[in-house]
Amino acid sequence: MKLTVVGCSGSFPGPDSPASCYLVEAESEGRTWSVLLDFGNGSLGALQNYREVDDIDAVVISHLHPDHCLDLCSYFVVRNYDPHGRFGSRLPVFAPPGAEERITRAYMVDKYEDLSGAYEFVDLADRATFSVGPLNITPFLVNHPVEAYGLRVEADGAVLAYTGDTDACDALVDLERDADLVLTDSAFVDGRDDDLKDVHLTGSRAAKAAQDAGAKRLVLTHIPAWTPVEDCVRDAKTVWAGEVEVARAGQRYELRA
Repeated sequence: MKLTVVGCSGSFPGPDSPASCYLVEAESEGRTWSVLLDFGNGSLGALQNYREVDDIDAVVISHLHPDHCLDLCSYFVVRNYDPHGRFGSRLPVFAPPGAEERITRAYMVDKYEDLSGAYEFVDLADRATFSVGPLNITPFLVNHPVEAYGLRVEADGAVLAYTGDTDACDALVDLERDADLVLTDSAFVDGRDDDLKDVHLTGSRAAKAAQDAGAKRLVLTHIPAWTPVEDCVRDAKTVWAGEVEVARAGQRYELRA
């Protein structure tokens, strides 16, 4: 299983990265299966550095804040108006309930636009596993102001745990249990953001969840452009004994069992 960071800037696109979007790939049946975890604003442009626009098998949206889903609007234009006729079937979009209405509202201006010719929206449910080719994906309901899910992705014995946006919660340990790589929200900073609860993790809270789960590798992501990365790393190092890594746009990881 391979992971490519298409975009990792927290809350809004930064100068060096689009908002949240992660490309996960696995080989099966003689081809590469490709799934996007989130599709935040600005990420469609960067995605084209790694995959052709017609080479995505599914999109999984962790929650419906714009920095995690809004480029579904741009991608609708690609799929609906492509002059080359490359899109013969609807794309599965696994997302929290209400996603179709949410994206339709974002796309339309003064009249209703039907997105169903391009997308097949499928509701996520807590701990209800589904598959896209060889990728088995389990959503875990997490702690955010809107309905939000962390995503556990498994293929060939390898495990990626992506928290999406969350603060500390019991579900994180099950989401991240024995994961080969934890890709974790670390948008907040200890001391600076202590009054903000149930929104985002700090580096230390992210590291504690990964440590409690027995995860092997910790990668911090979703750090906003206004936050010094070294502050999040410093907080994580107060808990995590190993290397604290930071996601960067364009970075690739290979996960093996």
